[in-house]
Amino acid sequence: MTSTSSTSPERQQLSLSSNNNSDYGSTSEDFHKPVTLISFDNNDAGPTPSSPVFHVSPTPTIYNSFKLLLTSSYLNWLLIFLPLGFLANALNWSDTWVFTLNFFAIVPLAKLLAFATEDVSLRIGQTLGGLLNATFGNAVELIVSIVALKEGEIRVVQASMLGSIISNLLLVLGMCFVAGGMYHDEQEFNQTAAQTSSSLMALACIGLIIPAAFNFAVGNGTTVIDFKHEILDLSHGTAIVLLIIYVLYLFFQLKTHAHLYDETETQEEQPQLSLGVSLFFLAGVTVLVALSAEYLVGSIEGIVEYSGLSKTFVGLILLPIVGNAAEHVTAITVAMKNKMDLAINVAAGSSMQIALFVTPFLVVLGWAIGVQMTLFFKTFETVVLFISVLITNYLIQDGKSNWLEGAMLLATYAIIALAFYLYPDGYLIAKFYRKVTTHRVDASSVPRVFSE
Repeated sequence: MTSTSSTSPERQQLSLSSNNNSDYGSTSEDFHKPVTLISFDNNDAGPTPSSPVFHVSPTPTIYNSFKLLLTSSYLNWLLIFLPLGFLANALNWSDTWVFTLNFFAIVPLAKLLAFATEDVSLRIGQTLGGLLNATFGNAVELIVSIVALKEGEIRVVQASMLGSIISNLLLVLGMCFVAGGMYHDEQEFNQTAAQTSSSLMALACIGLIIPAAFNFAVGNGTTVIDFKHEILDLSHGTAIVLLIIYVLYLFFQLKTHAHLYDETETQEEQPQLSLGVSLFFLAGVTVLVALSAEYLVGSIEGIVEYSGLSKTFVGLILLPIVGNAAEHVTAITVAMKNKMDLAINVAAGSSMQIALFVTPFLVVLGWAIGVQMTLFFKTFETVVLFISVLITNYLIQDGKSNWLEGAMLLATYAIIALAFYLYPDGYLIAKFYRKVTTHRVDASSVPRVFSE
């Protein structure tokens, strides 16, 4: 055994023993046990154990990793809908069945995606972890939107993007405030980082307001078809500017001002999956989401005609609920653990990523493949986005949250959802006119606004 010198007591430590004494020695069976540092004091007759400062945890096996993934959430029972959704599409079942089965199949896939992403995040820190979580959390929206864009469903893409932003800002963040407020009277978070995210959201909101204002100004309120080339060019230029701002934000977050996003508390959780299993699941689940999303989008036309719901409501309310399942579960979980910085980073960061990266990327992608995807949203939708960003900025500007503020966000989202449920879409107007022309509806009952 190494002996201690007569130097200061602070430096008198014994970390490991080199003899065969049964009290301090180690055997092959004990090799993987936690190593405890033992400190000596000159006034003590023997060693006194201190708190453990180093822990050696065994690497999770592949079998245990897969088992843990499949039993990580009760939502995984919904995986039964995955093969049923594929089967419904292969056997040409009705669009209602295809939409419903694939709708429920994407929910557990999003949860698995979130679980694997969170496990990888524990290896790289809270800042990169929040960014990774938001990125893969938005993978569902991105995949669904790319599939819809290739199908020419521009209206669905626009509604899905807008709905994802609003859902994250109001629904997810509101649930975080409510869930966290149930366990803590008041929660605090990094005010500067939150304000930076909300300011960037305001910029993204401006990027969507300007095309609508431009169309109204030059067209005196006429349809965008009259000025489609100008609106298209404006959208392309604005999309490029927003993408540049997003890259600058990443540089700001990860390089020049990384201290603003540093975690303030020690991570207690340890990775539960092997790195290989986590990466494999991230890739595999993304592929499955892409397939389910393709079948889901392909059935939207039929589900709209059968149910009477508008494409705007489907894209703005229903699809974001599926796509945001990952962020929803992750953000609420960390909020209940009083980790509001990470919750804000996931919820608000996800909205900002959709507004500054995903939406401009889809505009540029449409430009590349010849689809006229623009940043021109209808006036009502633009106003709704502005209101959502405004109330979120008001509630997070003090760097504190409580359950009542969460209830305010949820109430705003409920009002918006009701408004879009009642919002007449172009499809419904055309359907109403078909009934008029076939004498199934009295022409005198046609609203004046439709005839104009």
